[in-house]
Amino acid sequence: MRIFKTAALGGLMTVLTACTTGDKTSPSLAAGLNNKDLYEVHHDGRIHVFDDRATYEHFLEVGETSYRQTFIGAGPKGETLVFGVTGADKKKRMEQVAGYNLYHGMLPASQPFYGETRLDGRIYVFDRLEDMEAVRKTGEAPLRFTQIGAGPAGETVVFVLNSDNKKHKPDALMAAFRQHNR
Repeated sequence: MRIFKTAALGGLMTVLTACTTGDKTSPSLAAGLNNKDLYEVHHDGRIHVFDDRATYEHFLEVGETSYRQTFIGAGPKGETLVFGVTGADKKKRMEQVAGYNLYHGMLPASQPFYGETRLDGRIYVFDRLEDMEAVRKTGEAPLRFTQIGAGPAGETVVFVLNSDNKKHKPDALMAAFRQHNR
């Protein structure tokens, strides 16, 4: 009996190791998922994450989403993560939802990429997922172009730059923001 338990435990460890060492950005995962945009709202100790613009806009209007998946204490500073999902995504496992995978770094962002984070009364706008992740962790964008009062409700808009574009006015990113916030 002891040999059976040892063999079963060894088999379980092999299965778990195989599951955790797989390629997180496999082509089958990326197929059909929206990795073009990501939206976050940091509010009241929660980070609301959306990969669908319409769901994000609905949340901004009413403060809730019809369908969501919540992870208490899973944010970078112990915040609750709330993934707003569409009706089509509500029955999927979270590993099959683009916003979940983008947020956790398991799905590469497409190029071009567009991201928005609403944090401390400001709207941060991104063209790289890596920059969005850095602001999420630190709460600040060291390289930025700021427009006071340029948001839809008069918010300050922070266009996040990086070492590749820090010496130029972010005209393309500003145009993308205007297009997304008509």
